[in-house]
Amino acid sequence: MLLTLIIIVAIIAVVVFYVIGVYNRLVSLKNRFENAFAQIEVQLKRRHDLIPNLVETAKGYLSHERETLQLVIEARNTAAAGLKAAAANPGSAKAMADLGGAEGALTQAMGRLNVVMEAYPDLKASQNMQQLSEELTSTENKVAFARQSYNDAVMQYNTYRQSFPPVAVAGMFGHGQDASLLEFEDSAQIQVAPKVSF
Repeated sequence: MLLTLIIIVAIIAVVVFYVIGVYNRLVSLKNRFENAFAQIEVQLKRRHDLIPNLVETAKGYLSHERETLQLVIEARNTAAAGLKAAAANPGSAKAMADLGGAEGALTQAMGRLNVVMEAYPDLKASQNMQQLSEELTSTENKVAFARQSYNDAVMQYNTYRQSFPPVAVAGMFGHGQDASLLEFEDSAQIQVAPKVSF
């Protein structure tokens, strides 16, 4: 009888310690992807701060391209609002999709601005414009690296959360849903091969 009681207590202790271990691992992995998102947030804020300076520098040269400049500023403001919403709930599918869409629109607007700037050699030669463009390019690279790090952390969290036996207890600890990846591109659009005609 005493041996049976000891075995039952030992089994309960093992289960309790295992559940505690699962909980701690889930918290650790969630903190890791939230920290990775904070790194994205820093770089995107830097990007959003550089864009008004770039537009202001270009204004003098592109006075009749107001529509393009306005489009860039509107896209930047939408992306900044999307970042604020995503920062409040990193990993949320809606927040990540909204942020990804807003950043994709901003990238397109910046691409349009770059095309317009190509027609103005004096603008391209401007020391201030060159410096801002270089900083923006550097920031874009940092954003890409931070996004990859975030997506890797989300993948680790989701994989652990979905594996057995953690999946059996994850919901009890508030880890019932997968975190969402952050994608700036439309994956369906990327899958379509470009059409080239001569």
